[in-house]
Amino acid sequence: MSAPQSLLQAAFNRFSARLGNRLLDSAAQLAELAQQAPGQLQQEWSVFWQEVELEAQRLERGPFAGGTNAAPGPAAGSAWPSAAPQDPRPSASDPQDLIDGLRARVAHLTQRLEQGPGRS
Repeated sequence: MSAPQSLLQAAFNRFSARLGNRLLDSAAQLAELAQQAPGQLQQEWSVFWQEVELEAQRLERGPFAGGTNAAPGPAAGSAWPSAAPQDPRPSASDPQDLIDGLRARVAHLTQRLEQGPGRS
């Protein structure tokens, strides 16, 4: 074999060896992920249902109940101006009043976000 043919054959052999090693590494990583996936999926599913249960409990208490899960107000010392009119919170007995109140709050917050922190 001539020198150029030897170099070409050597390059092809090394390329094949490297590609083969990478394919083996990838297959091993894929097998490891396949083994871990059911446990991770089960864990994520469990965490999801815990969050669902907590949210259901929060909804049963009412959206404006006291505690750490209450709707956050403006932070003290915040650059954002406080809400101009503080509407009395609707009674929890009428769902439509709650929806209307939430829509009004979202509209007000959207307006405040569009104004930016430097403007009132």
